[in-house]
Amino acid sequence: MAVACARTCANARRQGREGCRRAIRCNRTAVGPLRAKKAGEAEVADDAMMQELAQLKQRAEEMFKAEPDVGTYEKEELSLDQSELSENVRKTCEMIEKGLIERDTEVRLMILAALCGEHLLLLGPPGTAKSELGRRLSAACGGRFFERLLTRFSVPEELFGPLSMKGLENDQYVRQVDGYLPTAEVAFIDEIFKANSAILNSLLTLLNERLFDNGKERVPVPLLCMVGASNELPESEELDALYDRFLIRKEVNQCSAKGLRDLAVLASTGGTSGNFSVTERFLSLDDYRGSMGKAIQAVEFGDELIDMLIEMRQYLQEKCEPPIYISDRRFTKAITLLQTAAYANGATSVSKYDLLLLEHVLGQRPGDEAKVRQWVLDRLGTDPGLLQAELAFLGLFGRGCRALGSAPGGGAASEDLQELKSDVDELVQELRSKQQELGSTLEGEFPLLRGNVWLGANSVAGAAQNLGPALRENKLKVESLLNEVLVLHSCLEMPAHPGVLEKLLPKRLKQYEKGISQQ
Repeated sequence: MAVACARTCANARRQGREGCRRAIRCNRTAVGPLRAKKAGEAEVADDAMMQELAQLKQRAEEMFKAEPDVGTYEKEELSLDQSELSENVRKTCEMIEKGLIERDTEVRLMILAALCGEHLLLLGPPGTAKSELGRRLSAACGGRFFERLLTRFSVPEELFGPLSMKGLENDQYVRQVDGYLPTAEVAFIDEIFKANSAILNSLLTLLNERLFDNGKERVPVPLLCMVGASNELPESEELDALYDRFLIRKEVNQCSAKGLRDLAVLASTGGTSGNFSVTERFLSLDDYRGSMGKAIQAVEFGDELIDMLIEMRQYLQEKCEPPIYISDRRFTKAITLLQTAAYANGATSVSKYDLLLLEHVLGQRPGDEAKVRQWVLDRLGTDPGLLQAELAFLGLFGRGCRALGSAPGGGAASEDLQELKSDVDELVQELRSKQQELGSTLEGEFPLLRGNVWLGANSVAGAAQNLGPALRENKLKVESLLNEVLVLHSCLEMPAHPGVLEKLLPKRLKQYEKGISQQ
């Protein structure tokens, strides 16, 4: 619907500009007489005109009430096709979260990373369940698991396996990789940025290309997802490439005061000492490996969202201080991630609310995620289409004045009345659609947000609190503009006598005349 609305807005805006140009040509030398006529009409207004004004206002009000001014929760709920994959993702998240306190966002991001075939970086102090998350992912998907803690003195053999003695006897430099990282499907590497140059090159190729150089051969590896953990950001430039390999990054904090009480209760009942066990795997390895390709084919990424992403990148790189650099690779992978997230959420197109996930993708330093999130929320709370619709209406108003014979050089013969009615009807439908969309969102307490499998409860609550006032204001603006458009519609349908439209919408007359005089 967003694409259709954008197309309608562009068409209406173009028509508005054309209407204004025609009005300028007709009225360039006659602005004074128009105003004089208006003043004269105000003095000689008779009972018939007053009756006509009341009748037109009443008709516009009846048309406004003809359709419900709000949608319903069920209408928007139906737009979220809760597919089998979406339900299985939800069940998997609930299973992994069991026994963890305030780790719902980390669990969701870990599952999303695996579905995208990407890697997750967890930044935070020791003892915040980072390694436990990696182990639980392995148990949930049933893949071979590899885990290591790196130090500055770690050697390649710890990750990639020892050298083959038989190979050395045959002058071959190959490794015994079975049971090591090159054969793992899920991996957890703690203190990932302690990797030295002897490890780094092979690790970069393995993470990005899913290839491992073993002797003379470059062999594919089955790695689905690596969860990396660190207490700090990389300190040297040679680790920047490794840092960039982790598409999703999440800062893991200690439990809050409220969560600490829940953690204490959990510990007192032995809930923190038991091993995580899987009774049923809701997502298979094939689900993880196949979702991204299916998402690219099935999920639409609208032009409006592409424009938002481009604008966001320009803002973060050029207007933020310090700038947040976003590589072309990260930009394109972010689009694929959003498509996969929408697909696993049971949707056929990426929602504007899915952009909230980008706070974990586009940030470079601690605190950047808040900047990304606030930019997204600010954009979600504004509607450029409202300004476009208002400009389009101003053009239609000028055309209506001439069509009703009230503008100099006008008259019904100078304007195709049927074409004008059609353009007004189109704008009415666009505004009704906006009105119902906003009403449905507010009345249902943001059902698209709350139904999104990737957004945790705290994230949803914060976004809804931020967006509520802005969307309520937008709804009032839409309803006010819709009332004015319906007044124009009523005047054209009657049709009204010359001067009536101007009396009903005096503010628009002033704006219209001001636009002509400035030209």
